[in-house]
Order: sequence, then C-alpha cells, then structure tokens
Amino acid sequence: MYLHLGKSVIVPVDSVVGVFDLDSASASKRTRDYLARAEKEGRLISVGDDLPRSFVVCLEGEREVIYLSQISPKTLAGRADVFDVEDE
Repeated sequence: MYLHLGKSVIVPVDSVVGVFDLDSASASKRTRDYLARAEKEGRLISVGDDLPRSFVVCLEGEREVIYLSQISPKTLAGRADVFDVEDE
C-alpha cells in the first residue's frame, strides 16, 4: 500500500515512521532543530508550493527522509488507513 503525500509524491506505507502536524510540532525547539538539520543535510523534501501543514518521516533504506506536505496529518492518516487518528 502507498501513501499519496501531494502532487506526484507517493511513499510505501511501511516506510512511514510518523505523520506530524507541522504547527503543533514546530512549537518545540527540538523539532525545529531536527527539521533544520534535515534541510541542511538534504533530507527535507517539500512536496508542494503551498504552506505545509504536516511533515512525514520515512525510512528509505538506511536513510531518514522528511517530506513537507500541504495535506493535513488527519487526512494523510485517513488515506493510509493504518494509523491511529486522534480526533482534533
């Protein structure tokens, strides 16, 4: 099964480590540092041109890749239909 992250980007569901809300997660300095380090290392991929609403952490082989998506985490989780989705 695959998860469509936006535009033409799809990833295997079994490679997904987590789907996170960008607004709430980026309130933490650790998360901001994590995303900044991933960007510096070339592991941060923006899926669309719109303001991102979520980020998806995936393992691609031994490499961790973070995708920024304009799709909400709840919608992404619903598409995957394998994650526990908490009501907002």
